[in-house]
Amino acid sequence: MLTSMKAFVLVEPGRAEVREIETPRPGHGEVLLQVRRIGLCGTDLNSFRGKNPLVSYPRIPGHEIAATIAELGPGVPDQFRAGMDVTVAPYFGCGACTSCRQGRPNACRSNQTLGVQRDGALVESIAMPWQKLLPAGKLALNELVLVEPLTIGFHAVRRARVAAGDTIAVLGAGTVGLGAMAAANGRGARAIAIDMDDRKLELALKAGARAGINASKESVHDRLQELTNGDGPNVVIEAIGLPQTYRTAVEEVAFGGRVVYVGWTKEPVAYETRLFVLKELDIMGSRNATTEDFLPVIELLESGKFPMEDAVSRVVPIEGVEAALRDWDRDPGSVRKVLVEVSS
Repeated sequence: MLTSMKAFVLVEPGRAEVREIETPRPGHGEVLLQVRRIGLCGTDLNSFRGKNPLVSYPRIPGHEIAATIAELGPGVPDQFRAGMDVTVAPYFGCGACTSCRQGRPNACRSNQTLGVQRDGALVESIAMPWQKLLPAGKLALNELVLVEPLTIGFHAVRRARVAAGDTIAVLGAGTVGLGAMAAANGRGARAIAIDMDDRKLELALKAGARAGINASKESVHDRLQELTNGDGPNVVIEAIGLPQTYRTAVEEVAFGGRVVYVGWTKEPVAYETRLFVLKELDIMGSRNATTEDFLPVIELLESGKFPMEDAVSRVVPIEGVEAALRDWDRDPGSVRKVLVEVSS
């Protein structure tokens, strides 16, 4: 067993490096994972930029994980074995707060997510409790990486109580938004994608959206009115995190509708609050995901109905992560999903 391994470390905002750190050993109830692929998301980009208030430095990022079990610690159930490919639910709840006591550990008051409040999986090996593992089933490694980010959108759709016949508008066609559109489509609802990049809108249509609106080229309000016969969508899911899109969600949703916020604005939002009351809106936050959200995502990817090849824009080695983050920072619209090949 190697005593040291490579790790990608965010040293401070705007600066990162690959370091040699000690290889962990699995304790009781833990497995040692060989990390195979890691997906980079907007959280990782904002941590690199220094715009993630939940991150302290130095920090190892990485919570979208495809891995292979390398070693079992004592007390791990027989269902897990060395050589098995898995993904990981990267959230750690306290088990004692009001959310945890309600069976909603994804919204734990003291939640720690890999790569955010605690060091993540952009390392060659990581020890994890067996309860956090989800077997790969028939999924390839690149598909496994996409499971966790897609679950965020699936969870938002479940929060919104989306049902057959609903029209759902999704603000933001990144991976979270794609998950919401695929989940809505699977429930028999009609999803409308809203973004400012035609390439992302094309991908959204392949992922399950029935229509796309480019907010930089046309009026979002006029198009939504046209597509909903003047009613507005029953549900709006905000997956961007900007003050203007927070307001758009409330302004465009139908009377009696539901708004779900996934994106997190970095500044206060000023609302026309009369719309909350006049429309009698249900306004909800959606945070992370639960194991219940992972299983339908795995089923979706196993079905082959998600446009995997189009969803990934770049694969880099661990030594190329900093350059990839810098490129993404310079041109956010050009990036769909960046994967890191940690080990072959």
